[in-house]
Amino acid sequence: MPETLVVSSRGQITLPAATRKRLGIKGGDVVILEDRGNEIVLKPGIVLEVQHYSDDQIAQWDAEDQLGEHERRRILDAVNRRQ
Repeated sequence: MPETLVVSSRGQITLPAATRKRLGIKGGDVVILEDRGNEIVLKPGIVLEVQHYSDDQIAQWDAEDQLGEHERRRILDAVNRRQ
């Protein structure tokens, strides 16, 4: 059901309490705004923690993922047989 909201001088709107409750939006939560030309869509959003890895960790994983010559040859032979 459409609701009329007032935009403050700072560009803010207040989402109606019933809508926030129905969508599970609480103070401090993130919402996603989509500009669809002549309409605006707001959706509940989520923030995920991003883990950063050091260059040493990445180098270690690369080293651990290296194929031995025997394994590399076996894989190449299997691929070549399929072609």
